Amino acid sequence: MISFEKIPKVYIACGPTDLRKGIDGYAHIIQDTFKLSPFQDALFIFCNRSRTMIKCLYWDKSGFRLLHKRLEEGRFKWEKSSDGLCIEISHRQLQ
Repeated sequence: MISFEKIPKVYIACGPTDLRKGIDGYAHIIQDTFKLSPFQDALFIFCNRSRTMIKCLYWDKSGFRLLHKRLEEGRFKWEKSSDGLCIEISHRQLQ
């Protein structure tokens, strides 16, 4: 079980992401598009176009964890950035 409160940084990808990708696809986006290391102690969150599903990528020092959540009702509130890449959010915003 991941304790999100213990992860020092949380990033969200602004705008929709193709959630058919796997671990390597998301690590590639983090490294090449966001210019960040997917191996840092951070949680990276991606959302689909309709904002009903998210995937989270986290490196736990022994391998990657890929979490997937789909809402049955409603939509996720999603931040936007002027550059359209990713932004860091607080743990309060994550909740």
